[in-house]
Amino acid sequence: MILNTELEYKGNLFPSKIVFYKKNVDTLYFKTENNVTLQVTVERDSVLRFRFATSSIFENDFSYGITMYASKGYNKLEIEEDKNNYIITTSKLICHISKLDLRTAIFDAKDKTLICEDELGFHWEESYEFGGDIVKMSKTSLDGESYFGLGDKPVDINLKGKRFENWATDSYAYVRGADPIYKAIPFYLGLHHKKAYGIFFDNTFRSYFDFCQEKRNVTSFWADGGEMNYYFIYGPEMSEVVSNYTDLTGRPHHIPPLWALGFHQCKWSYYPEAKVKEVTNMFRELKIPCDAIYLDIDYMEGFRCFTWNKEYFPDPKRMVKELADDGFKTVAIIDPGIKIDNEYSVYKEALEKDYFCKRADGPYMKGKVWPGECYFPDFTKPEVREWWADLFKELIEDIGVKGVWNDMNEPAVMDVPGKTFPNDVRHDYDGNPCSHRKAHNIYGMQMARATYHGLKKFSYPKRPFVITRSAYSGTQRYTSTWTGDNVATWDHLALANIQVQRMCMSGFSFAGSDIGGFAEQPNGELFTRWVQLGVFHPFFRVHSSGDHGDQEPWAFGPTMTDIVRKFIEIRYQLLPYLYTAFWRYTEDGIPILKSLVLFDQHDQHTNYRNDEFIFGEKILVCPILEQNAKGRRMYFPIGKWYNFWDNSIVIGGEEKWVDADIDSMPIFIKEGAIIPKYPIQQYVGEKIIEQLELDVYFKEGKEVSEVFEDAQDGFDYKKGRYSLRNFNLVGKTNSLTILQFKSGKFITTYETFKINIHSLPFKIKSIEVDNEEIDIKMLNGNITFVITKEFRELHIIG
Repeated sequence: MILNTELEYKGNLFPSKIVFYKKNVDTLYFKTENNVTLQVTVERDSVLRFRFATSSIFENDFSYGITMYASKGYNKLEIEEDKNNYIITTSKLICHISKLDLRTAIFDAKDKTLICEDELGFHWEESYEFGGDIVKMSKTSLDGESYFGLGDKPVDINLKGKRFENWATDSYAYVRGADPIYKAIPFYLGLHHKKAYGIFFDNTFRSYFDFCQEKRNVTSFWADGGEMNYYFIYGPEMSEVVSNYTDLTGRPHHIPPLWALGFHQCKWSYYPEAKVKEVTNMFRELKIPCDAIYLDIDYMEGFRCFTWNKEYFPDPKRMVKELADDGFKTVAIIDPGIKIDNEYSVYKEALEKDYFCKRADGPYMKGKVWPGECYFPDFTKPEVREWWADLFKELIEDIGVKGVWNDMNEPAVMDVPGKTFPNDVRHDYDGNPCSHRKAHNIYGMQMARATYHGLKKFSYPKRPFVITRSAYSGTQRYTSTWTGDNVATWDHLALANIQVQRMCMSGFSFAGSDIGGFAEQPNGELFTRWVQLGVFHPFFRVHSSGDHGDQEPWAFGPTMTDIVRKFIEIRYQLLPYLYTAFWRYTEDGIPILKSLVLFDQHDQHTNYRNDEFIFGEKILVCPILEQNAKGRRMYFPIGKWYNFWDNSIVIGGEEKWVDADIDSMPIFIKEGAIIPKYPIQQYVGEKIIEQLELDVYFKEGKEVSEVFEDAQDGFDYKKGRYSLRNFNLVGKTNSLTILQFKSGKFITTYETFKINIHSLPFKIKSIEVDNEEIDIKMLNGNITFVITKEFRELHIIG
């Protein structure tokens, strides 16, 4: 006879004292009296992995977040113990593990200062509803600690005092502080005493982060299931933390094609063909540079993916070719929902092969999206990804579409609570079957991955270009992204600035926003200010909902059109500079945009700055975020900065007023920078580059700049067919020397550099190139001259 039917709710459970320890090469195991096991893996000298099992049995070690190319190895590993702790020492870190309760404390190996320590440490609660555990971790927030990262959260850069949730969510017209939204990137940076570390909580269940909101000096993270599995990444520089994080979760598999960094025009929706042509013809007529035109869901037959509406687009292949002849790449949208329709080949094939997601008891997961009732492919199954990739043959190889944009892949479902799949939907998860609770946050990532492989296959030998709305850590390997369905308001302009900076510091640099706002209608001033910001975002696209009026560069009258054109032209001039930043990002994981705190964490003033950022390595930008503004106050990082417009010099380290009427914005160049520039083109490849301009900004001291070039598309650069030029600038009171070091086998189309010297503090006596004197001319007070691209030493003598 059963007497007690009450469930015993145990509340939080904690590890007890360590009773067993063993070492296996780079991995250490600690087992406690109550059967908790901690596995510590030394990934690198500055990267430790902590993994806990509450019943001594670990799940299959599988992660979509970690790349197979992650670096491994360390220079030093020593294990000691004292009365209270096991002590793990690498060349960068010392980690104490308490014998009493598995709590950890991590110190800098050089100066023995504390970097991060557990408060309660690991604890867990049994999940009675679903089984398994709710896994929790709490750490002490040290004196003056700040927090950054977590992807696209629409809040200020510094996360201290806030709490967040990671659950990819379709968030139409979200507001400041909305949470969760489209992405789940469970990675954050901590900064205190000018030292930075990162924590990547690799758990795909719904997860939460509290940065001293509940308790003033405690930061914590937890998840509704799965393992407590996190990586501790030490800097001490923030840029090193981000670089090590992208080493772990992956960098883009290649540089984007150069055209993908040009200006893109999009709308929901441009149709029929005559409308598409009207828009593209207007770009060329008004001489506003543009590289890509987008087709939203209305190009399809009844919103069925991989089909064309033959009434609107009778001959897509011809249209796409004609657009290409005019310099426009066509980018098409593809969503995950497949219409339930027995006459539809994609649906029939997936049904026959059993590729759709199912509910727990067997029926297919059915949900309403644009086509009506749909089934959804299980992208966590390798053969489904392969099938999906092959579906792109016609679109890419036959018709000639150059890019694909994955939307609604949170996955979004209409007219249901929660706006997504129910929890009981099943997924293969690459042979680790699970429910949607675990697979939800990676669904969009795996769709984007399958799309990427399809484009790579059928675009070859050109590089694929994919965009995704939803993402988990590591999605940067395959695609670019944007910040979702924003709104045409001044506050959303400010949010776009912050969100893209945050995406960059969260390892995902190829990001932008819907310029002008997706929902509602901007006025000309807001649109123009947004384009000015967009020029300095890695992904540069105008997109809007057709319900709210036109949002092309000419939609707001001739004055605004001229200003927008001027700024888009600046983007095209800066393409070699941006391309070089992308190369550095794909090689080393260095963010393309740097929030001021990432640029200079040693300056206390940068910890709470939201608006200013560094574009690439050398350009300081601060958007105008208020209506009717004739300028703004902005903070200048320590150092000297040249005003882009008039070459005046500003000494950094404080906040200053900058004039910037509607036809201007605050742009400053770091002293000593050498900025490469292309001529203005209407689209990438319109002109053969016959000369590279180098804008040289004087500095007393040393500065290194670089320019990376290749064929602008294709994979030959990976075989050494690139050109990397390093310029070492040395300025003295009466001389300026530039040394050039070149590597790579690519031969550029130009033979000469046009050198523009800005603000020399001395009168020139002579200029020598490789010890031979040359003639110079003055232009608007600037010194301009042409020299061979092969020069080794340029010497300006005062």
